Amino acid sequence: MNSWTRSVRSLLFVLGVAGCAAEPLVNDDGTFVELPESLVGLAAPYQNLNRVRLNADDNCFWYLHDGPVERTWLPLRTANGNPICQAAET
Repeated sequence: MNSWTRSVRSLLFVLGVAGCAAEPLVNDDGTFVELPESLVGLAAPYQNLNRVRLNADDNCFWYLHDGPVERTWLPLRTANGNPICQAAET
């Protein structure tokens, strides 16, 4: 098992346990009030973690990128470029 797989499994475990305890706090626009430290640790450093939300369509985390021309939602990625997603609820 590689380090990325271990990191993703750790994140899923933490998010799953946190989900059992209480729903995460989100703003009116669906962005997280505070990100779990495990998610912050997985995210590549060049991304804006001030506005992150969980996309219900793909169960992946997305962040708001403020570009020079427009603002757009982009998938939150690890330093290796892999998208950071949450396991689907069953």
